[in-house]
Amino acid sequence: MPAKVGIPRSLSYYQLFPLWKTFFEEMGAELVVSGPTTKKILDDGVKCCVDEACLPVKLFHGHVADIKDRVDYLFIPRLTSISKGEYICPKFGGLPDMVRTSLHGLPEIISTEINLRKNKRNSLKAAMEIGHYFTDKDSQIKSAYKKAVGCYNLVKDNFEKGYIPDFIRPGKTAETKSLEKDRNLNIALVGHTYNIYDSFVNMNIWRKLENKNANIITIEMVDEKAINRNARQLPKKIFWNYGRKAVGSAMHLLNEKNLDGVIYVMSFGCGIDSFVCDLVERRIRRTTDLPFIVITLDEHSGEAGLDTRLEAFIDMVRWRCTDKK
Repeated sequence: MPAKVGIPRSLSYYQLFPLWKTFFEEMGAELVVSGPTTKKILDDGVKCCVDEACLPVKLFHGHVADIKDRVDYLFIPRLTSISKGEYICPKFGGLPDMVRTSLHGLPEIISTEINLRKNKRNSLKAAMEIGHYFTDKDSQIKSAYKKAVGCYNLVKDNFEKGYIPDFIRPGKTAETKSLEKDRNLNIALVGHTYNIYDSFVNMNIWRKLENKNANIITIEMVDEKAINRNARQLPKKIFWNYGRKAVGSAMHLLNEKNLDGVIYVMSFGCGIDSFVCDLVERRIRRTTDLPFIVITLDEHSGEAGLDTRLEAFIDMVRWRCTDKK
């Protein structure tokens, strides 16, 4: 029987799942992913997590609780950095310890540190450590790692072209993308992947905007080279991976001149977003007259309030578009 490896459908899932799916399957493991976020999963996470944690961390605990009794291993890597010269949010590094402290009856946790800040080759070193849970054959691990990186890069490249991966939005195919070209509003939806693509957490903001005839553009749809080129215009380097992407993509989209509005989605209590959001807003206010709003999410967020704010925002966008004609 192949070993069952559990991956919570939260946090890094929305960015790195294609990489880990290919890697573990090439290692002969059976992958078990927690279900889409529900109220029960969120409530379970809130109950067992510390009150001071942000919503994504609480939600992560709920997803762990959803699968912990169905797997042989839980894969919760200790993510320090996923890009050279930058850090990822500190909460990713503490997740394995937080989960061990908060939840009982856990299977073995694979908590290998992944730190690419000084050297990207450390990713292979981490892959070798993880792979040795399943085999002693270094050649098999290296082959699995190579295929996993190839798969990840392919998904990432397609994402930049506007093709949303199936593991994020099932059924979102090339055909549906072509239909979106007919939408008459271009709205940038800026935020962490786990806020933007989890439809329960963001109360279906994506569907609500599409129903208002909006074509949605996210950070993942912006070319990485364009992000880096624009981020370098800042007087000081942002050493957070997400911060660079958020500011760089926003600056690029503003330069494209075909944007109608910007929505920044953030979690209450997020330290990085507290200043990255401010950087984005200052750039927008200083260089454009684009409508801009911030949507802040936590476990107490109400859908009626979101609906009201989105309706007012879209009305503002349409009035601006009408005045420009």
